[in-house]
Amino acid sequence: MTLGLVAGMGSAFAAATNPRTAGLFGGSAGQAVSASDVAGAGGADESAIDRTSRQSRSSANRPFDEPDVIVAPPTAADVVEPAPSVMALPAGLTAADVESGLLSPDVPEVAGGTFVVVPGSDPGPGTGPVRTVRVEVEHGLAVDGAAFAATVMATLNDPRSWGGDGSMSFARTDGDAELRVVLASPQTVDELCAPLETGGEVSCGRGGRAVLNLRRWVHATSEYANDKTAYRQYLVNHEVGHLLGHGHEKCAGAGQVAAVMQQQSYKAAPCQPNPWPFP
Repeated sequence: MTLGLVAGMGSAFAAATNPRTAGLFGGSAGQAVSASDVAGAGGADESAIDRTSRQSRSSANRPFDEPDVIVAPPTAADVVEPAPSVMALPAGLTAADVESGLLSPDVPEVAGGTFVVVPGSDPGPGTGPVRTVRVEVEHGLAVDGAAFAATVMATLNDPRSWGGDGSMSFARTDGDAELRVVLASPQTVDELCAPLETGGEVSCGRGGRAVLNLRRWVHATSEYANDKTAYRQYLVNHEVGHLLGHGHEKCAGAGQVAAVMQQQSYKAAPCQPNPWPFP
Protein backbone atom coordinates (compact mmCIF):
# COMPACT_ATOMS: atom_id res chain seq x y z
CA MET A 1 0.00 0.00 0.00
CA THR A 2 1.18 3.49 -0.75
CA LEU A 3 0.50 5.16 2.59
CA GLY A 4 0.31 2.20 4.95
CA LEU A 5 3.15 0.46 6.68
CA VAL A 6 4.08 -2.54 4.73
CA ALA A 7 5.67 -4.14 7.51
CA GLY A 8 3.48 -7.06 8.94
CA MET A 9 5.40 -9.67 10.91
CA GLY A 10 4.23 -13.35 10.85
CA SER A 11 5.43 -16.28 12.92
CA ALA A 12 5.35 -20.08 12.41
CA PHE A 13 5.18 -22.50 15.30
CA ALA A 14 6.63 -26.03 15.11
CA ALA A 15 5.06 -28.77 17.27
CA ALA A 16 7.24 -31.51 18.79
CA THR A 17 6.17 -35.14 18.30
CA ASN A 18 6.12 -37.02 21.61
CA PRO A 19 7.31 -40.61 21.22
CA ARG A 20 5.57 -41.49 24.48
CA THR A 21 2.18 -41.44 22.72
CA ALA A 22 3.04 -44.56 20.67
CA GLY A 23 0.35 -47.23 21.21
CA LEU A 24 -1.94 -44.76 23.00
CA PHE A 25 -5.12 -46.72 22.31
CA GLY A 26 -3.81 -50.34 22.46
CA GLY A 27 -2.43 -52.56 19.72
CA SER A 28 0.86 -54.41 19.69
CA ALA A 29 3.09 -51.36 20.09
CA GLY A 30 3.52 -50.50 23.76
CA GLN A 31 0.41 -52.48 24.91
CA ALA A 32 0.28 -53.06 28.67
CA VAL A 33 -1.27 -56.34 29.86
CA SER A 34 -2.68 -56.53 33.41
CA ALA A 35 -2.98 -59.56 35.72
CA SER A 36 -6.77 -59.51 35.39
CA ASP A 37 -6.39 -60.01 31.63
CA VAL A 38 -4.38 -63.20 32.19
CA ALA A 39 -6.65 -64.85 34.81
CA GLY A 40 -9.42 -66.60 32.88
CA ALA A 41 -12.51 -68.66 33.79
CA GLY A 42 -10.70 -71.86 32.78
CA GLY A 43 -8.40 -71.66 35.81
CA ALA A 44 -4.65 -71.84 36.17
CA ASP A 45 -4.23 -74.78 33.77
CA GLU A 46 -5.57 -72.71 30.81
CA SER A 47 -3.39 -73.18 27.71
CA ALA A 48 -1.09 -70.46 26.38
CA ILE A 49 -3.18 -70.28 23.17
CA ASP A 50 -6.39 -69.81 25.18
CA ARG A 51 -4.72 -67.12 27.28
CA THR A 52 -3.55 -65.26 24.20
CA SER A 53 -7.02 -65.46 22.66
CA ARG A 54 -8.59 -64.20 25.90
CA GLN A 55 -6.14 -61.27 26.05
CA SER A 56 -7.00 -60.22 22.50
CA ARG A 57 -10.75 -60.36 23.20
CA SER A 58 -10.34 -58.43 26.46
CA SER A 59 -8.35 -55.66 24.73
CA ALA A 60 -10.82 -55.44 21.85
CA ASN A 61 -13.80 -55.10 24.24
CA ARG A 62 -12.35 -52.23 26.29
CA PRO A 63 -14.03 -48.83 25.97
CA PHE A 64 -12.20 -46.36 23.64
CA ASP A 65 -11.56 -43.96 26.52
CA GLU A 66 -9.58 -46.51 28.54
CA PRO A 67 -6.10 -46.51 26.93
CA ASP A 68 -3.58 -49.23 27.57
CA VAL A 69 -0.82 -46.64 28.18
CA ILE A 70 -1.13 -43.61 30.44
CA VAL A 71 0.68 -40.69 28.78
CA ALA A 72 2.27 -38.01 30.95
CA PRO A 73 1.46 -34.39 30.00
CA PRO A 74 4.11 -32.63 27.85
CA THR A 75 6.91 -30.87 29.65
CA ALA A 76 8.83 -27.74 28.65
CA ALA A 77 11.42 -29.97 27.00
CA ASP A 78 8.76 -31.29 24.61
CA VAL A 79 7.88 -27.84 23.27
CA VAL A 80 9.80 -26.38 20.33
CA GLU A 81 10.11 -22.60 20.59
CA PRO A 82 9.07 -20.67 17.44
CA ALA A 83 11.88 -19.25 15.36
CA PRO A 84 11.79 -15.44 15.06
CA SER A 85 10.42 -14.20 11.76
CA VAL A 86 12.51 -11.94 9.54
CA MET A 87 10.87 -9.53 7.12
CA ALA A 88 12.77 -9.09 3.89
CA LEU A 89 13.54 -5.48 2.94
CA PRO A 90 12.36 -4.21 -0.44
CA ALA A 91 15.09 -4.63 -3.05
CA GLY A 92 17.50 -1.71 -3.10
CA LEU A 93 16.49 -0.31 0.29
CA THR A 94 18.05 -0.39 3.74
CA ALA A 95 16.25 -0.53 7.08
CA ALA A 96 16.91 3.22 7.46
CA ASP A 97 15.28 3.86 4.07
CA VAL A 98 12.16 1.95 5.09
CA GLU A 99 12.07 3.77 8.43
CA SER A 100 12.05 7.07 6.53
CA GLY A 101 8.96 5.95 4.62
CA LEU A 102 10.41 4.56 1.40
CA LEU A 103 8.82 1.45 -0.06
CA SER A 104 10.84 1.51 -3.30
CA PRO A 105 14.11 3.09 -4.50
CA ASP A 106 12.45 4.13 -7.78
CA VAL A 107 12.02 7.85 -8.43
CA PRO A 108 9.29 8.64 -10.96
CA GLU A 109 9.86 12.00 -12.64
CA VAL A 110 6.20 12.86 -12.10
CA ALA A 111 3.46 11.29 -10.00
CA GLY A 112 -0.20 12.13 -9.44
CA GLY A 113 0.16 15.86 -8.95
CA THR A 114 -2.26 15.82 -6.01
CA PHE A 115 -1.45 15.27 -2.36
CA VAL A 116 -2.64 12.99 0.39
CA VAL A 117 -2.60 14.40 3.91
CA VAL A 118 -1.14 11.86 6.31
CA PRO A 119 -3.90 11.24 8.85
CA GLY A 120 -3.32 11.59 12.57
CA SER A 121 -2.04 14.11 15.05
CA ASP A 122 0.66 14.43 17.69
CA PRO A 123 0.83 17.22 20.27
CA GLY A 124 4.62 17.10 20.35
CA PRO A 125 6.84 17.41 23.42
CA GLY A 126 5.19 20.65 24.59
CA THR A 127 8.31 22.76 25.16
CA GLY A 128 7.98 26.32 23.90
CA PRO A 129 5.27 27.88 21.71
CA VAL A 130 3.72 25.29 19.41
CA ARG A 131 3.98 25.47 15.62
CA THR A 132 1.52 23.20 13.83
CA VAL A 133 2.72 20.98 10.98
CA ARG A 134 0.76 19.05 8.35
CA VAL A 135 2.54 16.28 6.44
CA GLU A 136 1.55 15.40 2.87
CA VAL A 137 2.73 12.91 0.24
CA GLU A 138 2.11 13.20 -3.49
CA HIS A 139 -0.42 10.66 -4.68
CA GLY A 140 1.21 7.77 -6.55
CA LEU A 141 4.56 7.69 -4.74
CA ALA A 142 5.69 4.42 -3.18
CA VAL A 143 5.91 5.97 0.26
CA ASP A 144 4.55 4.96 3.65
CA GLY A 145 3.02 8.24 4.78
CA ALA A 146 2.93 7.37 8.47
CA ALA A 147 6.64 6.49 8.54
CA PHE A 148 7.53 9.62 6.56
CA ALA A 149 5.50 11.80 8.94
CA ALA A 150 7.17 10.17 11.95
CA THR A 151 10.60 10.98 10.48
CA VAL A 152 9.62 14.62 9.85
CA MET A 153 8.27 15.14 13.38
CA ALA A 154 11.12 13.30 15.11
CA THR A 155 13.53 15.58 13.25
CA LEU A 156 11.72 18.82 14.09
CA ASN A 157 11.32 17.92 17.76
CA ASP A 158 14.89 16.71 18.20
CA PRO A 159 16.76 18.81 20.80
CA ARG A 160 19.22 19.80 18.04
CA SER A 161 16.49 21.16 15.77
CA TRP A 162 14.81 24.58 15.68
CA GLY A 163 13.28 24.20 19.13
CA GLY A 164 16.59 23.30 20.71
CA ASP A 165 16.86 26.78 22.24
CA GLY A 166 13.42 26.44 23.83
CA SER A 167 11.88 28.92 21.39
CA MET A 168 9.31 26.54 19.88
CA SER A 169 8.02 23.00 19.50
CA PHE A 170 6.14 21.28 16.70
CA ALA A 171 2.79 19.49 16.76
CA ARG A 172 1.43 17.44 13.88
CA THR A 173 -2.13 17.79 12.65
CA ASP A 174 -4.09 16.60 9.64
CA GLY A 175 -6.16 19.78 9.64
CA ASP A 176 -5.24 23.40 9.05
CA ALA A 177 -1.61 24.03 9.91
CA GLU A 178 0.90 26.84 9.96
CA LEU A 179 3.55 24.74 8.20
CA ARG A 180 3.18 22.04 5.55
CA VAL A 181 5.88 19.47 4.77
CA VAL A 182 5.34 17.85 1.38
CA LEU A 183 7.18 14.95 -0.30
CA ALA A 184 6.85 15.17 -4.09
CA SER A 185 8.25 13.87 -7.38
CA PRO A 186 10.96 15.96 -9.11
CA GLN A 187 8.67 17.50 -11.75
CA THR A 188 6.00 18.37 -9.19
CA VAL A 189 8.66 20.00 -7.00
CA ASP A 190 9.70 22.17 -9.95
CA GLU A 191 6.08 23.27 -10.43
CA LEU A 192 5.47 24.00 -6.75
CA CYS A 193 8.75 25.84 -6.25
CA ALA A 194 8.55 28.08 -9.35
CA PRO A 195 9.80 30.72 -9.96
CA LEU A 196 12.69 29.20 -7.97
CA GLU A 197 14.73 26.89 -10.20
CA THR A 198 14.97 23.47 -8.62
CA GLY A 199 15.87 21.66 -11.86
CA GLY A 200 14.31 18.36 -10.82
CA GLU A 201 17.10 17.96 -8.28
CA VAL A 202 16.67 20.11 -5.19
CA SER A 203 13.89 21.21 -2.85
CA CYS A 204 12.46 24.48 -1.58
CA GLY A 205 10.65 26.15 1.28
CA ARG A 206 8.25 28.92 0.40
CA GLY A 207 4.66 30.04 0.89
CA GLY A 208 4.23 28.03 4.09
CA ARG A 209 5.21 24.80 2.36
CA ALA A 210 8.48 22.85 2.66
CA VAL A 211 8.58 20.88 -0.60
CA LEU A 212 10.99 17.93 -0.39
CA ASN A 213 12.26 16.31 -3.58
CA LEU A 214 11.81 12.53 -3.63
CA ARG A 215 15.03 12.21 -5.66
CA ARG A 216 17.03 13.68 -2.79
CA TRP A 217 15.04 11.75 -0.17
CA VAL A 218 16.04 8.52 -1.91
CA HIS A 219 19.61 9.29 -3.02
CA ALA A 220 20.82 12.11 -0.72
CA THR A 221 24.15 13.59 -1.92
CA SER A 222 27.65 12.19 -2.34
CA GLU A 223 28.73 13.88 0.90
CA TYR A 224 25.90 12.19 2.81
CA ALA A 225 26.05 8.88 0.94
CA ASN A 226 27.09 6.98 4.06
CA ASP A 227 24.42 8.59 6.25
CA LYS A 228 21.24 9.22 4.32
CA THR A 229 19.31 9.60 7.57
CA ALA A 230 21.42 12.66 8.40
CA TYR A 231 20.75 14.11 4.95
CA ARG A 232 16.99 13.63 5.37
CA GLN A 233 17.23 15.43 8.72
CA TYR A 234 19.13 18.23 7.02
CA LEU A 235 16.53 18.47 4.26
CA VAL A 236 13.63 18.81 6.72
CA ASN A 237 15.46 21.32 8.91
CA HIS A 238 16.75 23.40 6.00
CA GLU A 239 13.43 23.78 4.16
CA VAL A 240 11.41 24.31 7.34
CA GLY A 241 14.09 26.84 8.32
CA HIS A 242 13.06 28.92 5.30
CA LEU A 243 9.45 28.84 6.49
CA LEU A 244 10.64 30.11 9.88
CA GLY A 245 12.31 33.09 8.19
CA HIS A 246 15.90 31.91 7.85
CA GLY A 247 17.89 32.68 4.69
CA HIS A 248 20.89 30.93 3.16
CA GLU A 249 24.30 31.03 4.81
CA LYS A 250 27.78 30.35 3.49
CA CYS A 251 30.47 28.03 4.77
CA ALA A 252 32.28 29.84 7.58
CA GLY A 253 35.62 28.22 6.81
CA ALA A 254 37.36 25.01 5.87
CA GLY A 255 36.83 22.24 8.37
CA GLN A 256 34.12 24.05 10.30
CA VAL A 257 30.66 22.59 10.85
CA ALA A 258 28.31 23.75 8.12
CA ALA A 259 25.32 25.86 9.11
CA VAL A 260 22.04 24.07 8.50
CA MET A 261 21.01 26.95 6.22
CA GLN A 262 24.05 26.43 4.00
CA GLN A 263 22.97 24.90 0.68
CA GLN A 264 24.38 21.48 1.46
CA SER A 265 22.25 19.82 -1.22
CA TYR A 266 24.80 21.33 -3.63
CA LYS A 267 27.93 21.06 -1.47
CA ALA A 268 28.92 21.23 2.17
CA ALA A 269 32.69 21.36 1.55
CA PRO A 270 34.96 22.84 2.64
CA CYS A 271 32.73 22.75 5.74
CA GLN A 272 31.71 19.52 7.43
CA PRO A 273 28.16 18.28 6.66
CA ASN A 274 25.68 19.06 9.43
CA PRO A 275 21.91 18.54 9.56
CA TRP A 276 21.12 20.54 12.72
CA PRO A 277 20.50 24.17 13.71
CA PHE A 278 21.97 23.42 17.17
CA PRO A 279 24.48 20.57 16.63
